[in-house]
Amino acid sequence: MEYWNSTLGSGFILMGILKDSGSPELLCVIITVLYMLALTSNGLLLLVITVDSRLHVPMYLLLGQLSLMDLLFTSVVTPKALMDFLRSENTISFAGCALQMFLALMLGGAEDLLLAFMAYDRYVAICHPLNYMVFMRPRVCWLMVATAWILAYLNALGHTFYTMQYPFCKAQKIRHLLCEIPPLLKLACADTSRYELLVYVTGVIFLLLPLSAIVSSYALILFTVLHMPSNEGRQKALVTCSSHLTVVGMFYGAATFMYVLPSSLHSPKQDNITSVFYTVVTPALNPLIYSLRNKEVMGALKRVLGKYML
Repeated sequence: MEYWNSTLGSGFILMGILKDSGSPELLCVIITVLYMLALTSNGLLLLVITVDSRLHVPMYLLLGQLSLMDLLFTSVVTPKALMDFLRSENTISFAGCALQMFLALMLGGAEDLLLAFMAYDRYVAICHPLNYMVFMRPRVCWLMVATAWILAYLNALGHTFYTMQYPFCKAQKIRHLLCEIPPLLKLACADTSRYELLVYVTGVIFLLLPLSAIVSSYALILFTVLHMPSNEGRQKALVTCSSHLTVVGMFYGAATFMYVLPSSLHSPKQDNITSVFYTVVTPALNPLIYSLRNKEVMGALKRVLGKYML
């Protein structure tokens, strides 16, 4: 079999989802609107959390980090996909593909872990309110954030290096929205079964273990909420937690399908739809889910916009 020499070749060809759709122009408009919504909503949420001192508490520090990750994650993928479609040029260099894979893996992995830390934050706030500022003091909070970024960075670096060292076949077409491990391994001209097992194991570690921690936290939260004497307190706790669970369901569902399910259950069309969901749709909806149902965030947003618009 003839191999492709990445130093001489022009790179890969990202087929994406736009070319294969029945109405590519309409889909391009929808993705553009979602991307602009993600930029605006996450940017506003970051601004509000940074400027309003009333939101300088652990819950909103973690929420601000989530907005930052979503903002960067969607920007790694969406602008290139849209520009490729508009220019009818779908190529990406070998180095560009490696960089995109590294950034997507790092940001996705960091978000996986951060969502678990956010569940722990809600657990402490609701189940141990008197000790909240002890368990979630600033040093602990920043340690959580640093842990999410560092572990995700190391995981992404290892996977990117190992994936890109494979020899790839002359067929350079990646039937996917971005450079990710599963579609790239289909182009490898070598046995990747052991590495696919490693991808599965790390997928379990970065997805299912944090998800188990989230489910456990919310099971304890639900038990505590049901025994609350105050209906107002019960309602506030349920609203806050339901927002987080909605985000968890959207992100973990798509990521688990991509990285934990066996490759035999995947198809290029399903993978493309899944990748659009967690790189475009979820980053656009996350800040809306958190802010529209949160009186503190909406109040802070009105104060900040009123201050800068007057």
